[in-house]
Amino acid sequence: MSAQRASPVRHWKHPYISINPAVSKGSPVISGTRVRVIDIAIEYDRLGLTPDQIIDAHPHLNLEAVHDALSYYYENRDSIDEEIRTKKEIIEKIAKKSSTILKKAVG
Repeated sequence: MSAQRASPVRHWKHPYISINPAVSKGSPVISGTRVRVIDIAIEYDRLGLTPDQIIDAHPHLNLEAVHDALSYYYENRDSIDEEIRTKKEIIEKIAKKSSTILKKAVG
């Protein structure tokens, strides 16, 4: 009898969401894709896109998956919003540094 190996993919009460350390560095994604929950949250909450507009931007997704991603986001909003803030700060620092380097190069 062979021993069954545990899958690294974790399934939650969200049937369209999976977390796999080998996909998007373990960030929650829509299953079968590399579309992260954080990206759907940004498009919806920060950019003001509707779920239908998100589907237009990602035609390989379905409406159920987008709504499940939004549900997951709202259940984990504090940690995902903190991740968004942290990433935004990093991007702003890089942009500022790049701007300074460009100004020095141009003169």
